Amino acid sequence: MVDRLVEFAQKRPYSIILAVLLFRFAYLFVNGLDLIGDESYYWDWSRRPDWCYYSKPPMVAWLIGLSTWLGGDYTAVVRLPAVVLGTVFLVFFYAVANVFFNRKAAAIALLMVLAMPFNALANLVMTIDPPLYCFWIISLYFLHNALFKQQPYAWFWAGLATAAAVLSKQTALLLPLVVGVFLALDYDRRKLFKREFLIYLAPIIVCIIPILLWNQQHDWVMFGHSKGHFGVKESASWIKRLDDTASFEFYQMLLATPVLYPAILMMTWRAGFKFKQLTAKEQFLLLSGPFLLAIIIVLSLIQKVQGNWPIPFYFSALILLAGQYAEGNWQKTMPRGLLTGFAMVLITYALPLLIQIFNLHHTVVDPTYRFRHWHELASAIDSERRNIISDQQQTFILTLGHRYLASELAFYLPDHPKTFRYEPSGLITSQYEVWPGPINYIGKQGLIITEQNPDQIPVELKSAFQSFKEVATVVNPMNINSPYHLYLGSDLKSWPPQKANF
Repeated sequence: MVDRLVEFAQKRPYSIILAVLLFRFAYLFVNGLDLIGDESYYWDWSRRPDWCYYSKPPMVAWLIGLSTWLGGDYTAVVRLPAVVLGTVFLVFFYAVANVFFNRKAAAIALLMVLAMPFNALANLVMTIDPPLYCFWIISLYFLHNALFKQQPYAWFWAGLATAAAVLSKQTALLLPLVVGVFLALDYDRRKLFKREFLIYLAPIIVCIIPILLWNQQHDWVMFGHSKGHFGVKESASWIKRLDDTASFEFYQMLLATPVLYPAILMMTWRAGFKFKQLTAKEQFLLLSGPFLLAIIIVLSLIQKVQGNWPIPFYFSALILLAGQYAEGNWQKTMPRGLLTGFAMVLITYALPLLIQIFNLHHTVVDPTYRFRHWHELASAIDSERRNIISDQQQTFILTLGHRYLASELAFYLPDHPKTFRYEPSGLITSQYEVWPGPINYIGKQGLIITEQNPDQIPVELKSAFQSFKEVATVVNPMNINSPYHLYLGSDLKSWPPQKANF
C-alpha cells in the first residue's frame, strides 16, 4: 500500500497538495474550536500594527490583520492564513526535496511531512509558527539555487525569504548562521563570502533595523523576554531537569511520530561521523536541520526547552531521510513511519469529534480544552455587562489575570472592545503592559474581570478608583470551582506606571 502511495505521489504531487488544501479549508469552518489564547493575543496585536511586539516580531499580526481586514473578525478568518501558508509550504517543501535529490525522494518527503502531527497542527492554529515554517522552506529552496546552481539572483530571493522568516520568529536568524558555517567549511565556496553572502544578508539586515529601533524605544522588551527562555535555574533539581527532558522527548514523539523521530536521530548520529564523506548538498541539509535538532536536544538536558522549538529543523531532516530512502535505505522503517504518522494525523483531526462522542471534556485525555468555552464565557460576561452598564462607550474593560483573558474577551465580546490588563507586579510581562493603560478613561468607570475574590484584589488597583465594588459573578466553564468576579470601579483617578523589566 505504501509503495502505491509513493508511486501516486510521484505522478500527482500537486493533486495531493490540492486535496489537502480543500480538506483543511473545509475543516477550518466545521471544527467548532475557539481560538486558543495565543491566537486571540496575536489577533489583538493585529489591531495595532507595529514593527515589533513584546515577545515576537510582527509578521503574525500583519497576516492576521490582512485576513480580518478582508474577511472580518471571525475565528475561521483569523486561522485562514495558516491554511494558505501551509499550502505554500507544501509546494516548496516538495520542490526543495526535488532539487536536492529527485522526484522519488520528493514524493516520499511530501508524504512524510503530511504524516507529521506537527504539520496538521501548524495548519489549524494561526500562531507565529505557520509563517516561520513557510518562509523557512522558501529560504532553503532559493539557497539551494544560489549555492548549487550558481543563480546570482537566488541570493537576493533567499535573503527576502529569510527576512520574512525573521519577521515571523527570531529562530530564523539561525539560517544565515548555517549558511555562513557551510561556506566556511566548503573551501571552494568560501569566495561567496565576498559578495553573494552579503547580498543574502542585505534584506535580512533591512528588516532587523526597525525591530531594533522599536526595541530601543521600548526598553528592549523583546530581548528581555527572549533572554528569559535561556539559562539554567539554580533552584531546579536534577530530577526536575530529567523530567523536563523526558517531557521534551515525549513531545517530539508526538509531533514527529515514535517511528520517524528515532530514525531521524539515528540518521543524524551516523551522518555526523561521516560528514566529510557526504556530498555538499547533504552537508548543507545536515547543518540546516539535524545538527540544529541535536543542539536543541543537548540544550534540553540542561534547561527547559519548548517542544515546538526544533520543528523547522525537521524539514531538512525529513528531506535527507527521504533521499536516503530513495537510495535504498530505511526500507522497513519508512512504511511503518508513514502508517503510524497518518494514523496519528487522523486522530488529531478527529479529536474534537471523539472527545464529544465519548464525553471526555476536561479529562486528562482532552487536549482540546484550550480551544473551548471562550465564546461561552464571553457571552455570559456580555449579558451581565449589559445589565450592569448602560453606557458601554464610557466604560473600559480591565482584566486581572493571564493575558489570555484580556485577548479572548476582546475577540469574543460582540463589540470587540479594547481591553486592558492590570499587572500587579508592575513589570512588563505582556504586550498589554507595553501599550498605554486606560489613561484616556480618567474620570470614567471600568469593568474589572478576574477570578480573584474581593479580598485578593490588589490594594493599588482598588485605590486607582474613587469606589470599587463587586457587581456580579459568572460561572467559569473551564473551572466551575473558580468563578469569574465582575467588579465596577467608578471614577478612575490614575493608572499605575509600569516598570522596565531590566
